[in-house]
Amino acid sequence: MEVSTATETKDAAVELARIAVEGHLAAGAQITGPITSTFWHLDAFGTGEEWRLVLRTHVSRFEELRSALVEHHPWTNPEVVAMRIAMGSPEYLEWIRNATDPSEDS
Repeated sequence: MEVSTATETKDAAVELARIAVEGHLAAGAQITGPITSTFWHLDAFGTGEEWRLVLRTHVSRFEELRSALVEHHPWTNPEVVAMRIAMGSPEYLEWIRNATDPSEDS
């Protein structure tokens, strides 16, 4: 599963990635940015510079990952969306499964 969110700063994205990966909630993360976003917020059109965070996790860990992202995110109502990985190399998908194994939690 691929889970994404965005933050206002690179440091915030790095911190969310660290929390997720160290906690075995995600196998890995990629941060891209800055990107320009356009959106409706508080009944107004807006644009802003953001950093996109994409995490790879197993579907069984999504709810815990979502909760951690929301809890530690600097925004009150952050975007957290997920898409299932339809296909991938068996070895890569196994790596995700192993890296997010709850028995590895400290």
